[in-house]
Amino acid sequence: MIAVTGTRFRRTALTGAVLATVLGGGAILAACGTGGSDGSGTSGAASGGPARLSVADPYIPLPPAGGMAAGYLTVRNDGGQDQLVKVTSPGAESVTMHRSTPSSMEQVASLDVPAHGALQFARGGTHLMIMGWQKAPALGDELELDLTFAKSGTISVKVPVKELTYRPGQS
Repeated sequence: MIAVTGTRFRRTALTGAVLATVLGGGAILAACGTGGSDGSGTSGAASGGPARLSVADPYIPLPPAGGMAAGYLTVRNDGGQDQLVKVTSPGAESVTMHRSTPSSMEQVASLDVPAHGALQFARGGTHLMIMGWQKAPALGDELELDLTFAKSGTISVKVPVKELTYRPGQS
């Protein structure tokens, strides 16, 4: 080991240490400045602030006697991004979220609700599976669904049971 005690070396080392501290601190400040308070990495302005959610066109096609049913609806969002993390119902044992593809159907734990966009549950795509009805559904009945979101809490919606061939927007 070589001992260096020269003034020039100490001054160079001190300058290097100060420069590293300044540059490192600037990088930390820059990184902190890019994330929003929600930790999403986007600012409140870019994500649209808090989510403003509403539910449109909810329906359940009449299921076979004693069978499971599918549920469809649209979650509209006029604000910042959120995520649907759970769906429950006091009138059913379980409600699960599923995503369909041409060859399969898979259960999902959560679904994104984009900022200034919509999450659509529709035939042939993302849908709810409702199992273990408390009482057999009939046309005109309503089933309460409680939609729980990561940021916005829970929204309760009454979903009508419609004829099997029902499509929203068609008479």
